[in-house]
Amino acid sequence: MSQNVATLISGVVVLLSIFLIGRKLRISPRYERRPRELNLWSSLDKGIDPSDVD
Repeated sequence: MSQNVATLISGVVVLLSIFLIGRKLRISPRYERRPRELNLWSSLDKGIDPSDVD
């Protein structure tokens, strides 16, 4: 029983450590998934025809 409690406590400590470290180390904005502006290349990904000029 005491071994199960120790394993549970260790798991909680590891998960909290991972969570806190992940919050502290932010990914650089250059690795964002969405581009900030819609260019011809990203418009193709969104299904917009770039040859259709307004």
